Amino acid sequence: MTENASTYAVIRTGGKQYRVVPGQRVRVEKLEQNVGDDISFPDVLLLKDGDKLEVGRPTVSGVTVTGKVLRQFRDKKVLVFKKRRKKGYKKLQGHRQNLTEVLIEKVGA
Repeated sequence: MTENASTYAVIRTGGKQYRVVPGQRVRVEKLEQNVGDDISFPDVLLLKDGDKLEVGRPTVSGVTVTGKVLRQFRDKKVLVFKKRRKKGYKKLQGHRQNLTEVLIEKVGA
């Protein structure tokens, strides 16, 4: 497959779907890989290569997306504030999601 601007895939990881192209940096939910490791995403839901479009049922068979783990990090803090008016109830909670940054190297078979 040729890797040009019209080549992309839709992959599934961490319960979410991502549209990826070669050379793109993607932030996904934490993966159990070390920095510098190669990783493959076998759950390819859609593949577009030029004029050719393949839609999986549920996945496209024989196609994987490969990449390299760039870093493991934690996202910015998200504050969750709950309040019941006239009751004196207030609750403040923070959450930082663990993420993995992946460089997509190849989209295709």
